[in-house]
Amino acid sequence: MKLATLRLNGSTAAARIDGGSAVLIEPYSSVSELLRNPNWQRIAAEAAGAVTDLADADYAPVVPHPTKIVCVGLNYANHIEEMGRELPRYPTLFAKFPEALIGAYDDIHVPAYADQQVDWEGELAVVVGKKARTVQASDAGEYIAGFAVANDVTMRDYQYRTQQWLQGKTFEGTCPIGPTLVTPDEFSLGATLNTLVDGATVQSDSTGDLVFTPARLIEYISHIVTLQAGDVILTGTPGGVGHPTGTHLSDGQTLTTEINGLGTLRNTVRVAAPVPVG
Repeated sequence: MKLATLRLNGSTAAARIDGGSAVLIEPYSSVSELLRNPNWQRIAAEAAGAVTDLADADYAPVVPHPTKIVCVGLNYANHIEEMGRELPRYPTLFAKFPEALIGAYDDIHVPAYADQQVDWEGELAVVVGKKARTVQASDAGEYIAGFAVANDVTMRDYQYRTQQWLQGKTFEGTCPIGPTLVTPDEFSLGATLNTLVDGATVQSDSTGDLVFTPARLIEYISHIVTLQAGDVILTGTPGGVGHPTGTHLSDGQTLTTEINGLGTLRNTVRVAAPVPVG
């Protein structure tokens, strides 16, 4: 099953994607709200609301209101090798705030003062389906609502100002996620993740290269903090980010992120004009 949060008539609505159409899941305003109902799977499957054509769909972030976004750094074996590091014993975690999230085809908004080292990080996103506390990896599958595509667009100059990464990772309006949430019965690890800049492939790897799988991440994180339905885990990015080679995104470039079986994000970088002085 595929679910989306669509912008419609000045508001948003949760929807089930059926081929080229979206069936609204009334009265839920988003997938975030839907997932907070313990019966969300049945409700979504049985929904028979208004039908809208996807040809002109305006996708909001698939889960626009998570209580937390937990991100994982250095979680692809080849990316770790690219950085000259050893495989970690434990996940490297940092946070992102909901204000960073944008829809699958929204512009990436970059302030003029932060446009020097804008980098891409294509990622597999895991969406939590129910409250998770001290979960074991063997049971973690029961807590996964589904998967989506994301890109952890990063301001490298801000990230490396200190040893703490958050400041470069959570700029508002920079992190696309979507276009849909795909339930686990329709997706499995091993699918290929590709990131392209203006049509040129810069990242390509199998999601099976993750050092810490979604199940292990849910186990580890849920022993630190309670995960709530609709929370997001960004599982890390493979090798091929721009920063090691001094390559960065600039105004007007198109960033495409795709994972086989999950869909495609397509976002244009828009650098705000500098504010006049005086």
